[in-house]
Amino acid sequence: MADKRVAIIAGNGALDDAYKILNIASAAAATDAEVSIFFTFEGLNIIHRQNHQHLQMGSGKEHFVQGFKRAHVPSIGEILEIARESGVQMIACQMTMDVMGLKKEELIDGVEVGGAATFLDFAYDADITLTF
Repeated sequence: MADKRVAIIAGNGALDDAYKILNIASAAAATDAEVSIFFTFEGLNIIHRQNHQHLQMGSGKEHFVQGFKRAHVPSIGEILEIARESGVQMIACQMTMDVMGLKKEELIDGVEVGGAATFLDFAYDADITLTF
């Protein structure tokens, strides 16, 4: 079992949010921390098969897009794969999926669907909890 646990709530789904969430999750997993991300509301766009390819930068932050290209920052799809391969647990909020009419098949592979209680089981013992 990992020495550290990192719990992340992803409630926003802009491109800059996705990079922050996945960068921190992947970095924590690389240090052998146990990581779980709970995707809810607009955060579900990050793990949606189609939507994650079309995320937009938050207002006033559009200049970062060129910087990402110049710095050869991996795409959201590539960082999702890195996170999955690193053992990051990804949980899609069942209630939000029901409200939005989303089906599990619309999400990327490797995502678990569960309620807030599923995430809380992990988060209760987290050393660090982050919200985006």
